[in-house]
Amino acid sequence: MGVNDFSRRMALRSGLATGGLGLAALVPAVSASGSGRLAPAAHPDTSTGTHTLTPAQAWRRLARGNHAWATGARTCPDEDLPLRHELAHEQHPFAVVVSCIDSRVPPETVFDQGLGSMFVVRTGAQTVDGLVTGSIEYGPVEHATPLIVVMGHQRCGAVKATVESIEHHHPLPPHLNAVVDSIRPAYERARRHGGDVVDRTIRIQTLRTVAALAVDPVLVPKIDKGVLGLVAAYYSLDTGRVSVLRTVGMRPS
Repeated sequence: MGVNDFSRRMALRSGLATGGLGLAALVPAVSASGSGRLAPAAHPDTSTGTHTLTPAQAWRRLARGNHAWATGARTCPDEDLPLRHELAHEQHPFAVVVSCIDSRVPPETVFDQGLGSMFVVRTGAQTVDGLVTGSIEYGPVEHATPLIVVMGHQRCGAVKATVESIEHHHPLPPHLNAVVDSIRPAYERARRHGGDVVDRTIRIQTLRTVAALAVDPVLVPKIDKGVLGLVAAYYSLDTGRVSVLRTVGMRPS
């Protein structure tokens, strides 16, 4: 599926326009305990198989954390010893974050989240295959996790290496070359548009990953029911802020 086809499909599915999901508008009024820990609101409802957070509420919680990180007010929540013991028995993450392996973009830090908050899947330039897709599906299927965020980032080394490999006709070792092959379609599209090919490739690659998840047969029923949302996001190394590229299934709540 091309990016244009994906955009059209998302426009039909998404209950919110991209412009309406700016981080400032999504900072939630979340109650907190005396310790500063976010009030627990992310457990699944076992009677319905859904999460007590909607996809939009889950995103607002991540947006609040990113705002704290970007402004130097990170709280490092949910890292105390009692919680660690509690989580030894069960977990209820409210988001799946798919991101690059880059050492400068740890999702738990970028979104100011602690133990038990997120499932994190990291691959070079957030590329996916069958095994990775299964890992992404795990949260929504087994824990009713209501949100999947695919986050590309500024100056992605994997994308830069891909562009250099293709343009200089210099193949990388076999396993790394598999990453190049996964990113190549995004590069080819970015090259046709000119400009900063690396940055455009990063954004298109992020959209392509969300496009694949948006039509995944395991996830589609949950998206259609409104219990799962997808966000394609972009992280700026310069500012520490996460911006929204596209959304799927994000209904106002």
